[in-house]
Amino acid sequence: MKTLPLILLLSLLMSCNSSAQKKEGKTQKKEFKVTKTDAEWKAELTAAQYNVLRKAGTERAFSSPLNNNHDVGTYVCAACKTPLYRSEHKFDSGTGWPSFDRVIEGNVAFSTDTKIGYLRNEEHCATCGGHLGHVFDDGPRKTTGKRHCINGDALEFVPDIK
Repeated sequence: MKTLPLILLLSLLMSCNSSAQKKEGKTQKKEFKVTKTDAEWKAELTAAQYNVLRKAGTERAFSSPLNNNHDVGTYVCAACKTPLYRSEHKFDSGTGWPSFDRVIEGNVAFSTDTKIGYLRNEEHCATCGGHLGHVFDDGPRKTTGKRHCINGDALEFVPDIK
């Protein structure tokens, strides 16, 4: 009779120490080519840019002048000037944010965002890690089917030289 409680206790202790429940000690943070202190970012960016790029904020829909920009050129990261999107890949999604059907390969990094209760694919500048926006699968079917919904405050527009 005394062995049954001992066996149950040992089983319980062993199950609590299973490898399925072990977590890695530290989550590794991605290193970016451009790294600055929070104070340096605050000094270089406007308050709106800082909120979007460094705090993963979202600007108000239809508030960015870049939403209606139809000039030919390149959209670059407002923090580090990395080219992110080309104007020929921009389209009017009707959402109120600049939208693109593709990125400039290698210049945009992706992660998973669960801040609002469901999974979203978040976009970051691959050079400085600045938050750009999110990518969705409801873009133009004739091209990529993707909608890169980007905060205008995360971008600067550089017109092509004629």
